[in-house]
Amino acid sequence: MGWLVTIIIGGVCGWLAGMLMDSKKNSLLINIILGIIGGALGNLVFGLIGISFHGLIGNIIGGVIGTCLLIAIGRLIFKK
Repeated sequence: MGWLVTIIIGGVCGWLAGMLMDSKKNSLLINIILGIIGGALGNLVFGLIGISFHGLIGNIIGGVIGTCLLIAIGRLIFKK
């Protein structure tokens, strides 16, 4: 059950970050993968500065911010 929720939240985070960062070229699968990795990245970065997210909305906020960071880093590396 936890994996299913992670995939759903990752998909929502990836989709929202794709809309915010104008990254419409990504497929749904790529958005889910970016959302899951971005959620972990967001929680790690905010954890390092002492901020933790709790609950569904908190995890979505952290995931969207982390996914936006991930998309920005990817754009810097690949110059899109």
